[in-house]
Amino acid sequence: MYQYLLFDLDGTLTNPKEGITKSVQHALRHFGIEVANPDTLTPYIGPPLIPSFMEFHGLTQEQALEALQVYRQRFSSVGLFENEVLDGVPEMLRALKQNGRFVAVASSKPEPYVIRILEHFDLLQYFDEVVGASMDEKRSAKKDIIEEALRRMGKAPGDRDVLMIGDRMHDVEGAQLCGLDSLGIYTGFAPEGELEDAGATYVFHTIGEMADFLLNK
Repeated sequence: MYQYLLFDLDGTLTNPKEGITKSVQHALRHFGIEVANPDTLTPYIGPPLIPSFMEFHGLTQEQALEALQVYRQRFSSVGLFENEVLDGVPEMLRALKQNGRFVAVASSKPEPYVIRILEHFDLLQYFDEVVGASMDEKRSAKKDIIEEALRRMGKAPGDRDVLMIGDRMHDVEGAQLCGLDSLGIYTGFAPEGELEDAGATYVFHTIGEMADFLLNK
């Protein structure tokens, strides 16, 4: 049984598409880059933003740092709550807590934002620990976030009763680097096959399937 469950946030528990893509659109416009359709910016959902600005739109590291600040200007006041909880998530979290599991968040989103989102949607009550990226981006890689979560939980890399749950390859790869099993869920923005190719230990397509597995594994 996996007693300790680490959940990603974006694409795993909530759909943050509108808030993230519109805030990225806002940041790119600052550099004269016009993106007419924010739906094309979904690759930004999940991974850390600084390398994403560099990879997807060719910004230098200095520009990417500036883009992050512009992004946060909009996201911290508006985009944060342009978000919705995925169907079945509150019921799943409630059942896991009643089942005695230790439930935590391990997200690449800055930790203060994660807490505000969970509070806003009345989900914070279900979590024993919430870990996100640091605001200075020194802790932003998924591996570092998972390691911090393990430290706070009193667990160690490689512990077999810990499971990382997420919707992108970064979640799977971060778990692998920490010696953990991973569960990939296609409720987010990964193209079909990404989670299998990344080496997820388990893969599901719906919250219901995932909940059944977690409650019986």
